[in-house]
Amino acid sequence: MSTSASAPDTTYTPPPGRLGNLTPEQQHALDEFKELIKAEGIFAEERHDDHLLLRFLRARKFNIPNTHKMFLDCENWRKELKVDELRQSFVFEEEEAVRECYPRYYHNVDKAGRPIYIENVGAIDIKTLFKVTDEDRMTKQHVLSYEKLIIDRMPACSKLAGHHIEQCCTIIDLKGVSLRQFANAFGFIKRTSAIAQNYYPEMMGKMFVINAPMMFTSVWGMVKPLLDEVTVKKIVILGSNYKDELKKDIAEENLPEELGGTCKCEAGCRRGDPGPWKDVRYMNNPEATA
Repeated sequence: MSTSASAPDTTYTPPPGRLGNLTPEQQHALDEFKELIKAEGIFAEERHDDHLLLRFLRARKFNIPNTHKMFLDCENWRKELKVDELRQSFVFEEEEAVRECYPRYYHNVDKAGRPIYIENVGAIDIKTLFKVTDEDRMTKQHVLSYEKLIIDRMPACSKLAGHHIEQCCTIIDLKGVSLRQFANAFGFIKRTSAIAQNYYPEMMGKMFVINAPMMFTSVWGMVKPLLDEVTVKKIVILGSNYKDELKKDIAEENLPEELGGTCKCEAGCRRGDPGPWKDVRYMNNPEATA
């Protein structure tokens, strides 16, 4: 499927707290924080650009000591997990088997140019999942999906949009989910959510929770404490009549047919991985074919 998006918006204005839209106080905090981590010898120019530093600063409301702690915790976690080595050596051979019992995938971009991430929570079979893999390997694969998002997907989306893209539009499909099923998966979901919030902050632009059953109110009460207030405000809870709401943010040709769109990827939308990251005009590394 070809990438569908409007022409770059020349009138685009960055949201508050981003490069190009910083208050004097926020700019000072960015400069001070950067000098601090440089003085400590933990600044890595190839990874720690101003966009990344600002994500950590926004996550801690531009409080330098709190941001510093979060940043140090992240860098120490990366060393313990050996993230840079994983990027070079880890191979997730069980991907296809995992996809069958835990469907999650990227699928093109929304109208704001953000990559769309879709997760079919209602289809999760946690018992089968941990027969074909284990939590350690799932965690590593989850981390590497974030690394790929930052290194490949976001730069391609930025080139297509004509401005910096650093957040996703997420669709969580609860069709068919049961309370027992969610309870079985809750521990794993909690731990992966913590990775996103603690080590890849400010990367969720919007989340649609669709096909939410009546019992989801109680489940949502369990999930909300895991998320900060800013994140909660980005989440839209919808029942089975979600299609019109989704199409306000996503062009129907970029939405899989099973979710009310018109896309029918040749390999299947769950496997096709369509998006600007697969288009040589926008790929971060055109020589690396997917």
